[in-house]
Amino acid sequence: MTKLRHLFILALLFIASKGSSQEQKTIQFFQTDWGRTISWDAFCEKTAAAGYDGIEIWFPNTVEDQYNLKAALKKYNLKVGFLNGTNKSVPFEESLKSYEAHLRMLTTWWPVYINCHTGSDFFTFEQNKAFIDMANKIAKESKIPIYHETHRGRFSFNLPDTKIYLSEIPELKLNLDISHWMVVHESLLEGQDNTLEKMLERTHHLHARVGHAEGPQVNDPEAPEWKKAVDRHLDIWEKVIRKNWETKNIFTLTTEFGPADYMPTLPYTRAPVANQWKANLYMMKVIKERMNIE
Repeated sequence: MTKLRHLFILALLFIASKGSSQEQKTIQFFQTDWGRTISWDAFCEKTAAAGYDGIEIWFPNTVEDQYNLKAALKKYNLKVGFLNGTNKSVPFEESLKSYEAHLRMLTTWWPVYINCHTGSDFFTFEQNKAFIDMANKIAKESKIPIYHETHRGRFSFNLPDTKIYLSEIPELKLNLDISHWMVVHESLLEGQDNTLEKMLERTHHLHARVGHAEGPQVNDPEAPEWKKAVDRHLDIWEKVIRKNWETKNIFTLTTEFGPADYMPTLPYTRAPVANQWKANLYMMKVIKERMNIE
């Protein structure tokens, strides 16, 4: 009887440990400040109240703004992910130096991650690789993850070219904003699942915005006419999240519907046809439901 009791206890402990492991799988949701018109304090208060874990932003330009940002993050217990980008309007060497300097400065704030708009679709492979290599070097030194967003106008503006960079640079890590590829390739990338699988394995962050064959952002993800596009994005995002959950418990994701004029607008008044904040909250809601996250 003692032996049976021991076996029973061991079985219960095993089941509990499995359940605990599954419970640890989660997503940290970040809200974009794109189009923000209110103070850092008001924005962070609103973001925290909506259930977000953090914000994704470009670094503020002024010392006052930086101070207010840091105070708001602490006050509302929010994490931060920063954006960094290649300046395409200056010569390559100057742009690379600026890219490095800004990345190194951002690491001093200890963000959860840094998301980069890297390189240019008009740079050579070697020029774009120099930016990626620099980011990889800084990521190793700082221990802060640095991702490269799939983005129009950058090295990763389309699927075939990005595939080449991934094969040539084993340390390249992506932030998949697949809405850009939907419009670049004028499709929902049906029939490209085998190629996409290779991308998903190298994706460590997501921008949750729904694109379509004619544009990078549907006007309202809740509208029934966009169900096919929304479902396609959700299918891809779920594969990315579950792939990451195989090796880590926390995955990061930014809801990134943009404001006017990225959001479609009415003629003459330029009034947005839908609510940006509501669209982003909706994306967080449906992803949580899809992934069984409370």
